[in-house]
Amino acid sequence: MTVSLPLGEAEISVSLPDCDVTVAEPPGGEAVDVRDAAEAAVAAPHGPELARLADPDDLVTVVVTDVTRATPDDVLVDVLLSELERAGVAREQVTVLIGLGLHRPMTDDEITAGLGDHADLAMNHDPDKTAQVGAVDDCPIEVHERVADADLVVSTGMVEPHQYAGFSGGAKTVAIGAGSESLIRYTHGPEMLAEEGVRLGRVEDNPFREAVDRAGEEIGLDFCLNVTHGPSGVLGASAGQPRTVVRDLAAVGRDALSVPVSGSYDAVLAGVGAPKDANLYQTTRAATYVVLGDRNPLRERGRVVIPAALPEGAGEGTGERRFYDRLGGADSADALYDEMRAGYEPGAQRAFVVARALRDHDVYVTDSQSPEIVEECLMEARESVEDAVEPGSSVLVVPDALNTLLVEDTD
Repeated sequence: MTVSLPLGEAEISVSLPDCDVTVAEPPGGEAVDVRDAAEAAVAAPHGPELARLADPDDLVTVVVTDVTRATPDDVLVDVLLSELERAGVAREQVTVLIGLGLHRPMTDDEITAGLGDHADLAMNHDPDKTAQVGAVDDCPIEVHERVADADLVVSTGMVEPHQYAGFSGGAKTVAIGAGSESLIRYTHGPEMLAEEGVRLGRVEDNPFREAVDRAGEEIGLDFCLNVTHGPSGVLGASAGQPRTVVRDLAAVGRDALSVPVSGSYDAVLAGVGAPKDANLYQTTRAATYVVLGDRNPLRERGRVVIPAALPEGAGEGTGERRFYDRLGGADSADALYDEMRAGYEPGAQRAFVVARALRDHDVYVTDSQSPEIVEECLMEARESVEDAVEPGSSVLVVPDALNTLLVEDTD
C-alpha cells in the first residue's frame, strides 16, 4: 500500500507492500472562509463587543502567535484593527506583540509573511522585559511590558489539540506566549504534568488549562479572536471572553479531529509537516500525542515513525536548547525521566514527556536534515520511512498527527 505523508511544505510517498496498513483520517469538518468567519465572530462575540471595550485614547496591545502556529494572523489582526478603528483607536496606538514564550524570535521575513501589511506594528516578545501583574497559586504572573502597560489587551490564537492544555488558544497566547519563565515553570513542571486531568484534548477539569485561564484574568486579557482548524483548513472562528472561546472551538475541533481506534499496532506513522517539523522540539509532539493521548494504539515496544525536515535541528529558542541539552546529555529515557521528576528548568518539559514516551516505545525520525541530533536525543534516525518500518508490521498511518485525536472505539 502507498500512503502520503507531509515533509516540510511538501509531501512524500511511502510504499509499504508487506505491511497491514490502516489510515486514521479524522472527519475533518468543513472549511470556512477565514475573513468571513472572523468578522462574524467579532460581530457576535461571547461577551461585549471589542468596539465597546475600547476607548479612542487607549493604548492597545494585540498578542499574536509565533511561527510554530499556523494561525492566519494577517487576517485576524486586520479584522481586529478594523474593529478598533470603528471605536476610534488609531492604528499608531496599537502594538502587535509576537507571543514567543521561550521560542526563538521571528525573523523580519517571517513577521512579514505572518502579518502582511501589519508587520510594521510588530515586535518580538522578550521574556526579560516583563512586569508582575498578579499571581496564581503563589506563582508570580509576569507579562511583557507592552501588555502590562496597555489599556486594552487583545489576542489571537489557534485552538488546536495540546498535550497539556487539552486545546491551546484563549489566554495561553498571552499568559505563556507573552509571559516570563515563572508561569512556564509552574504549569510545565513535573507536579502539574502528572495531574490526571492534564491531557491531550481535555479542557474541562484540566488543572493546566485552569491555571492558564486564571493567569489570563490576572493579566487582564479583554478580548480574543481565535480559530480552529482541521485537514480541510480553518473550521471556525470565535471571539470574546477567552474561556468561552476555547470551549466553543474545542468542541468544533474535537468533532472534526477524533478518530476511534480499535486493536493495537506495531508502528504508527505520524505526519507533522511545516511549520512544526522545522525542529525536533516541535516534531516530537507527534510522538507524545500518539503515545500519551486518550488512546495509545501501539503494542508493547511498538514504534512511532515521523518524517520531519528539521532544518533548525533541535530548535533555536531557549526552550528548544534546554530540551536538547536534557535529551542529548541523557544515558537512557528511564534515567532521564527519573532525574527530571525532581524538577527542571522551563522549556525542558518537552524532554520530560518525550522521555516518558520513550520508556515504552521507540521513536524513529526519517528524511531529516539533522539525523545526528535525532540520534543524540535518544531517538533513531533513518533515511526513509520504509527503512524504519519492519516488513510484515501492522501499521497505523496518522497523516496529520498533531490534528488527530485518537480515541477509544466504543462501538
